[in-house]
Amino acid sequence: MPLREAGSGDEYSPWIGLIFIFNLIVGTGALTLPAAFAKAGWCIGLLLIIILAFISYITVTFVIESIACANAVIHWRRLQYLKRDRLATDDEVDSSDHYEPLNPDISDSSIEHTPLFSQSSRYYVLDHKIELGEMAGLFFNDLGRILFYLCIAIYLYGDLSIYSAAVSKSLRDVICDRNATSANMTDDQLELEPCWQDYKTITRLDCYRLSLVGFIVLLGPFTFFNVTKTKYIQMLTVLLRWLAFTVMISIAVHRLFSEGKQGHPPAANIYGVPALFGACVYSFMCHHSLPSLVAPISSKQSLKSLLSVDYSLIAAFYLCLALTGAFAFSHLEDLYTLNFVPGEQSSTFLKIVEYFLSLFPVFTLSASFPIIAITLRNNLQTLFIDTTRLESYNFFLRRILFPLLAIVPPFMVTYYTDSLTSLVGFTGSYAGSGIQYIIPIALVYSARRTCSDLLGQGIQNDFRSPFVHNGWLVGVGIWAITCVILVTILSKWINDPPSSLKGSGSKKQV
Repeated sequence: MPLREAGSGDEYSPWIGLIFIFNLIVGTGALTLPAAFAKAGWCIGLLLIIILAFISYITVTFVIESIACANAVIHWRRLQYLKRDRLATDDEVDSSDHYEPLNPDISDSSIEHTPLFSQSSRYYVLDHKIELGEMAGLFFNDLGRILFYLCIAIYLYGDLSIYSAAVSKSLRDVICDRNATSANMTDDQLELEPCWQDYKTITRLDCYRLSLVGFIVLLGPFTFFNVTKTKYIQMLTVLLRWLAFTVMISIAVHRLFSEGKQGHPPAANIYGVPALFGACVYSFMCHHSLPSLVAPISSKQSLKSLLSVDYSLIAAFYLCLALTGAFAFSHLEDLYTLNFVPGEQSSTFLKIVEYFLSLFPVFTLSASFPIIAITLRNNLQTLFIDTTRLESYNFFLRRILFPLLAIVPPFMVTYYTDSLTSLVGFTGSYAGSGIQYIIPIALVYSARRTCSDLLGQGIQNDFRSPFVHNGWLVGVGIWAITCVILVTILSKWINDPPSSLKGSGSKKQV
């Protein structure tokens, strides 16, 4: 397994790393938080965001400890190889005056200067980028690796479905006329309304599906290739993201001061918990991309402290976004930017701002869609075929099948549903819980056992989680399983309430 070490030119300071991690976490999920927050109630929403931020931080420290353990295991194996290589070379010297090194890539001088016994800093490091899939290969058995890749694939399918629906809904709401009575209609009724009042042939649902087809046709072909050098595109999306979030919070605060409280969310609505739980898990997700962000950080000794600051700031930011949105608007769309669709009475400047906010998901998600699709394609290949001999398979299997498997299912799902609340709730509650809770627990538990067997107890991992007691592993696991079960039961009750609850809508809110 090759180690990828961040070169000096790629390094950045811990504070820049903090900003990068902040930007990675604060993404599409945050746009679904205000609506889910308002449905669940401000009291439950406040508690759930804070609790889930803390638990997400715990599992992030598990991932960091696992990365350090993976580095230690690979370093230990390399040293064992060098020891065996040197012993074999010494045997050849005894039997011949002329010899060739067994490994031409390793010189005699490098062998002589390679320490066989090192300090903990030589073992437990974070300098080499080791992805979650590589750690799963190190620490999991065959069944564990299959389950890992299945979980990642389901999560990425959910990601692509959310991106497709968000972009298509945004385009539809910008293209179609704004209906003044839409707030009094159900989603099903609104979908059947004509897109333009003067041209009633095409409905809003038709416009959504046409936008979806156009989006897939334009960006889907990138899945058949490899996208590289997206650094500047990603930097642009970060700037657009911060500008958009700042403007949305500012407009909501201005509405609260100028028009007063328009929204009246309940204190608690247990039936809103499934959507909020899924949205929160989705919104705090960074675990699958953490190795790529941690490796280039120049000084990693204060990493856990910086991450705790990061998660505190993100939780405060989410609460600010959700609270201002919940009380500033009488009706919240499941994608928050759709509350800023340009109106007839808006001034020219305000229309420009509203068009920017409405099209914000189109700009940012379109840049990320090909990258996610290619990542999913690669994971599917790893799951179903031997990627070490990829060229031995026929052209259809290598270049056609897996790209189609990556983009067709999300297209089919979003063709028949545009409910971002449902998509985010399912992705976050199930696959998201697996990636954010179950996989870190399994990784750190297996990593600790492996390192203990190989290195013993004498060498300490300086990057171990502050939550080192096994009770934390058990507690987070029980929390995850309990939440998933509760979300499943509540979701079933929402669709098919028990007879004792039918007709008692007042019992849902406190």
